[in-house]
Amino acid sequence: MRNWKRDFYPFVIDRCPSIYSLKEAIFLAFNECRPQTLALFENMDEGIFRCQPHPDFSPVGWHLGHIAYTESLWLLERSAGSPCMFPQYCKLFAADGLPKSKRVQLPNLEEILYYLETVRKKVLEYLEVADIEQQESLWRFLIQHESQHYEIISYVLELVKIQQLSVISDQLVVLGQVDVSVINHQMIQIPAGEFEQGSNSINALDNERPAHKVYLDTYLIDRYPVTCGQYHLFMESGGYENSCWWSQSGWEWLQNEQVTQPLYWCNDRIYNDHPVCGVSWYEADAYSRFVGKRLPTEAEWEKAASWDAKVNQRRIYPWKNAAPIQHCNCDRLIGKTTAVNAYPSGQSAYGLYDTLGNVWEWTACWFDGYSGFQSYPYIGYSQVYFDQKHRVLKGGSWATRPWVLRPSFRNWYYPSVRQIFAGFRCAATP
Repeated sequence: MRNWKRDFYPFVIDRCPSIYSLKEAIFLAFNECRPQTLALFENMDEGIFRCQPHPDFSPVGWHLGHIAYTESLWLLERSAGSPCMFPQYCKLFAADGLPKSKRVQLPNLEEILYYLETVRKKVLEYLEVADIEQQESLWRFLIQHESQHYEIISYVLELVKIQQLSVISDQLVVLGQVDVSVINHQMIQIPAGEFEQGSNSINALDNERPAHKVYLDTYLIDRYPVTCGQYHLFMESGGYENSCWWSQSGWEWLQNEQVTQPLYWCNDRIYNDHPVCGVSWYEADAYSRFVGKRLPTEAEWEKAASWDAKVNQRRIYPWKNAAPIQHCNCDRLIGKTTAVNAYPSGQSAYGLYDTLGNVWEWTACWFDGYSGFQSYPYIGYSQVYFDQKHRVLKGGSWATRPWVLRPSFRNWYYPSVRQIFAGFRCAATP
């Protein structure tokens, strides 16, 4: 019998002594997730609610409505066979309904909160009679779906905050004397051998499946993500002016963008030992070349983060099985990045720090399906992005919710995206 507490609901592990039934665990998870989503909208004015600070992202208010729309579509309409309760919202809040620029024309916050509450009430009523053994994967998908949109909302709010504070500068910010003695370029050697990539867990999303064996030759990988202090040395050494560090496509991107530093770069030296963020894949790749390294493949990253060679099996988390919130910077508990060595209890079996939480980490790989991939619950969730135009990121950020924190989880962006939650670490071949 599976332990529902561990598999589905991470916060229950150390809080409740009894073993919950599956329906009870799902009920608890849905009710644990929602208040923190709503907390992002407390005292929010209509301007921010409808604001689109970047053309690639919808307003935060749209994401809130989309959460309700998706629950209604998959659980009430397609599973329970109920008619759509809010047909007026179908086009507005569907992922393929309107272009992002048109999503600013939203109902007010109170109306969307009513939409959200009404749908959730019906969903929990349906849970009482649902065939949960058949639908378990769908319910798990939906709690993760809300968690993912929670992080997108967090990102968009950070964009709004930065634009309001006008902290983005077009000029290079000088940090002064850079001290990188605390966090150095230490690398860990990962011995050659097989490991299990991906996951067959009931929590796993379609692009994580199926789990499969991968053989990797010996390689080296950074113990820590690259820090702001380390990255500043690249900037100070003319890294953005010297084409020898850049791939051809990266140099072309740089000439078009004309940037000289990461997006959201901060001039405060207290962040020297925090992970650099706001870098595109091209910048991460250029820095890796500058220090004589490279970006890790997705498999290299996942093995170093999850594999326990002593017992020849993967761990649920890098630090074994305890709840994520105690061992990494996640779930907005801190509200910003932390030093990359701040969570020694979160080390992987190989000794890597910060593999979950703090910042997402670019890898060298294009996002694609594993052999035997099957889309779920619909093709548009993952498969449409198997276009050799998106790079994989691993690990999660300081805003990632515990339900989607695991080494097998896969994120993906265009290599040109400079996201405040995205950083990287380097690898090398001995």
